[in-house]
Amino acid sequence: MKTKEKKYLHLSGLEPLVLNENSNFINVGERTNVAGSKKFLRLIKEEKFDEALDIARHQVDGGAQIIDINMDDGLIDGKEAMVRFMNLIAAEPDICRVPIMIDSSKWEIIEAGLQVAQGKCVVNSISLKEGEEKFIWEATRIKRYGAAVIVMAFDEVGQADNFERRIEIAKRSYDVLVNKVGFPSEDIIFDLNIFPVATGMDEHKRNAIDFIEATRWVRENLDNVSVSGGVSNVSFSFRGNNAVREAMHSVFLYHAIQAGMNMGIVNPTMLEVYDEIPKDLLERVEDVILDRREDATERLLDFAQTVVGTKKTAVEEQLWRSEPVQDRITHALVKGIDAFIIEDVEEARTMVEKPIDVIEGHLMIGMNVVGDLFGSGKMFLPQVVKSARVMKKAVAYLNPFIEAEKGATQKALGKVLMATVKGDVHDIGKNIVSVVLGCNNYEIIDLGVMVPPEKIIETAIAEKVDAIGLSGLITPSLDEMVYLAKEMQRRELDIPLLIGGATTSKAHTVVKIDTEYKNAVVHVNDASRAVTVVGDLLNKKTADKYVSDLKKDYEAFREKFLKRGKTKRYIPIEQARANKFKIDWSSSIIHKPKELGVQVLKQISLKELLPFIDWQPFFISWDLHGKFPQLLEDELVGEQATHLYEDAQKMIEIIIAKQLFKAKAVFGLFEANTVDQDDILISKNKKEIARFRTLRQQLHKKEGVPSYALADFIAPAREAQDYMGAFCVAIFGADELAQSYKETHDDYNAILVQALADRFAEAFAEYLHKQVRMKHWGYAAAESLKNDELIKEAYTGIRPAPGYPACPDHLEKDTIWELLQVEKIIGVKLTESRAMWPAAAVSGYYFAHPEARYFGLGKITEDQVVDYADRKGISKEMAMKWLQPNLSV
Repeated sequence: MKTKEKKYLHLSGLEPLVLNENSNFINVGERTNVAGSKKFLRLIKEEKFDEALDIARHQVDGGAQIIDINMDDGLIDGKEAMVRFMNLIAAEPDICRVPIMIDSSKWEIIEAGLQVAQGKCVVNSISLKEGEEKFIWEATRIKRYGAAVIVMAFDEVGQADNFERRIEIAKRSYDVLVNKVGFPSEDIIFDLNIFPVATGMDEHKRNAIDFIEATRWVRENLDNVSVSGGVSNVSFSFRGNNAVREAMHSVFLYHAIQAGMNMGIVNPTMLEVYDEIPKDLLERVEDVILDRREDATERLLDFAQTVVGTKKTAVEEQLWRSEPVQDRITHALVKGIDAFIIEDVEEARTMVEKPIDVIEGHLMIGMNVVGDLFGSGKMFLPQVVKSARVMKKAVAYLNPFIEAEKGATQKALGKVLMATVKGDVHDIGKNIVSVVLGCNNYEIIDLGVMVPPEKIIETAIAEKVDAIGLSGLITPSLDEMVYLAKEMQRRELDIPLLIGGATTSKAHTVVKIDTEYKNAVVHVNDASRAVTVVGDLLNKKTADKYVSDLKKDYEAFREKFLKRGKTKRYIPIEQARANKFKIDWSSSIIHKPKELGVQVLKQISLKELLPFIDWQPFFISWDLHGKFPQLLEDELVGEQATHLYEDAQKMIEIIIAKQLFKAKAVFGLFEANTVDQDDILISKNKKEIARFRTLRQQLHKKEGVPSYALADFIAPAREAQDYMGAFCVAIFGADELAQSYKETHDDYNAILVQALADRFAEAFAEYLHKQVRMKHWGYAAAESLKNDELIKEAYTGIRPAPGYPACPDHLEKDTIWELLQVEKIIGVKLTESRAMWPAAAVSGYYFAHPEARYFGLGKITEDQVVDYADRKGISKEMAMKWLQPNLSV
């Protein structure tokens, strides 16, 4: 009987890489992944591709036999970045000698990478998550490009999390690829999902052994395939204890490789030699990995506390208390420890002539160390905010002594006024910048939120401030900043302006604000830049040159930006409407909601919202960038991200136990039809009760690509009776809780509370949308999506919000508020700029059609603004004010 010919995976860069029975384990380097490396992400964002190449070179020099390239980030043109980076790699023989793994969740980025890849690369990844049709289509394209492919153990039901599901999905995927697509079996690599063990949950006990056994089954039953995975996931429960983690990785790999795992992502510095693992540790780790004892997790947890180098003894932790007082104060500030600061500053006070000397001497010496560490990237934002907490506690203790000595004043480097502009309520970013500047010996005057321009200017003059920092989150805030700059110019002020906030950008600052004010206007995109910018602006020796160079840079940027705008083509609004997205309503199934009208959720347990939290934006608000939970393992920021995450969990426990947050929601489902091209008419018993005005894309597109408006997703009355929803959710209590922390000089926990309130509000919006889809509307009653799929918006339908890309006009919130009686029912108010109060609130629409999708309106022309004003019954000037950021140059 003739045996089947064994085939092997052949990959190549400039040099071939063959995986056969004699091959060692193949290690994939993933530092060229924007989700896995903060440094790589920053370099790509700043277009420092030459420096980014050095990361790839370092990976190859460090032993990576394949390098994973991922450009999936919302602020990057992923397709352009992928092509550019791969073309640069192609010119570097020492890098491109190894194969490339093109890693993306977006097909257009994968295909762009395939089109420029040299040699034979790997695509990461495809799966049956969205069904066989898409799986076959993508696999067929990958086959045509001659690439290998990683297949995730994921199908329409969800991610494989046990042995049976792993082999079921692998078998089905293999059969489809080999028998229907004709994909070479040797070019298939299965990622069978490595999950954490020793989590304390019984259902996780077999995570490692199920992966190992599934690997053995796949290698024995599916001819020629390979098996890969991300090894660090297995030890996630022991983050912070590197000795145990290294042992877990080595033990897991030892058994997984024996079972047939032949490639994967492993950090070589996080591996212990298997034979050198202490026998007592080895026994306990293997008990956990192989699920050999019922009490395996408890035994390893107990033993982990005794592993040398992983946990300092209480005596060792307190050794710094025997140091001189200056060293103790510096240590407390750097480590954010406030337990002993009062006794230490009191000791210092007895050693100096005046109590102010403790601030200007001992405390500032310590804060200078903090500033240096932060500036050099050795400390991170959460740590700095904790340092500020210690500093404020010390200063609060010393203030009565200082006031008792008439005339004693602390010498600050400068005075900075901070304010969130009129109509806007968001201040987390502003508060963080204030803390960071305060840590660097700047006096801060914080006027809070919704501050009128007159108050900002009058306070700045009266207090003789050295700089003004403006913050804003919603688009109308941009106009407020322009107005303030004009007023400052009219009054011939010479105070530098710092511009920051989520909707601000260098482009808007340069084109709209800088042109209105002859003095310095600087866009500050993160807290870490604030200290340097303010220092440059206030340095008497170099300030003039700094401002002059800045103005020249802005002038060049502005000229380039305006030229770029003129090269883009726009079509008239009527032509755009003729090019609308067309749905075949005759074949569409329209689901009537199970419950029509307005409904209220006035109180819901926060525990129900926990599974819906998207943690990544939480870390971004603290200037810690990366994909969660991999961020917790990041070699640069992982330790601080972990501490921050643990603090967040503790705060959540307090909030839930004491019921400090209250979650409220109102939503409604209504009869709806598109009328007059771009309007959506809301009716009750066939009578109009509201009307939403939508905006349509006008950028010229290639043939066959529609010009979208939200109205396209609702059926015209002549076609069918359709339906639409609207909602508002909010978290109450955060401002009061944050204020209570501020009153005790604890900015760290105050900011933490605000950041968590935002996460709970977004989680509430996600939770409610799911309830609407499955229960109240019921068009997706059988949905079974996990949280990571919800975050990726894998559900049917959309929930766009006024003020966001598809519908940027905040004025449409007025209609939602009137339709749902939002303020009357749950108490959420709108400011004059249509910001929601409390700030931790989310509102928007519900669209159910399966072809409804998210899109960005982009720039529009004046003819649509005039048309919109007519439809809405407002003046052209008012429409211009609200849509000005979207008006084409």
